[in-house]
Amino acid sequence: MKIAVLFAGQGSQVPGMGKELYEANTSFSSVIDQACAYADRDLKTLMFEDPDGTLSETRNTQPCLAAFAAGVWQLLKEMGVQADYAAGLSLGEYSALYAAGVLSLEDLMTLTVKRGGFMTEAGKGMDALMCAILGLDGEVLSGICENVTASGIGRVEISNYNAVGQIVISGEKPAVEKAAEAALEAGAKRAMTLNTSGAFHTSFMAPAGEELKALMTEMNLDEKAAGMVMPVIFNVTAQPMGSTPDETLTSLLVRQVQQPVKMAQTIQYLESQGVDTILEIGPGKTLSGFVRRTAKGIKCLAIEKPEDLEKVRAYLAQEEA
Repeated sequence: MKIAVLFAGQGSQVPGMGKELYEANTSFSSVIDQACAYADRDLKTLMFEDPDGTLSETRNTQPCLAAFAAGVWQLLKEMGVQADYAAGLSLGEYSALYAAGVLSLEDLMTLTVKRGGFMTEAGKGMDALMCAILGLDGEVLSGICENVTASGIGRVEISNYNAVGQIVISGEKPAVEKAAEAALEAGAKRAMTLNTSGAFHTSFMAPAGEELKALMTEMNLDEKAAGMVMPVIFNVTAQPMGSTPDETLTSLLVRQVQQPVKMAQTIQYLESQGVDTILEIGPGKTLSGFVRRTAKGIKCLAIEKPEDLEKVRAYLAQEEA
């Protein structure tokens, strides 16, 4: 059995996330309490109660999801889970680096708090939209985005290759709407607006990339990569680090915020390496859906509540028997 852990990204957050785990597991609650201290904000109230709907604000969503992921990973480690690979969707990549021993909990919270703030600032004053396009070839969709951008109504780019048959476009609202309309005319099955607050993973996030680069340099992040205990498959390359010359951890993460996330290609890479089991960490089962669309032979187990941990325990015991 080969196991990969896959960490959810922004958009998976839900009010009440982690509350049952917090009440049921002292190890989980200890991680969350420490994360609150490092983040210097009340993540628990945001996660468990979502006052005024502020959980979905990027500056709050990112550290909350990172804290949740760190807590679940601690529980899996205590169960004896040993993963062969780690990856994450966008923000989830930071949790993958935490699981791989590159980032400490303090590093994780510092980076996700700052990243959420940088991305919020980069998107200020912009009427942004993200839209998932189902059932259209990537090259066709890329051409549509280029044509719409060239028309002058605004800029739209591909931001996520989520799964086979599901690609996300992002950018200025009129341009995204026009591109979605053109995609449907070109044969796309559906176009679905996503619940996010910025044109993430596009060139609009270049200012956030520059801010991250400065922060990561200050944190000596590239030196921490030497502590990686399992391969992390990165969003921008769908490969482990070192797949291209002069690649560094900082360069990969700086590119990630402003270039498309290759999640479908990441899943295909994991399948090519013999991964047969994926543990999805994060509220919901979005990534499991991506895996089912992309690599039907991989078993997925999503972990969100205490009973999910028991399902993982039972499945692993059965496979090892």
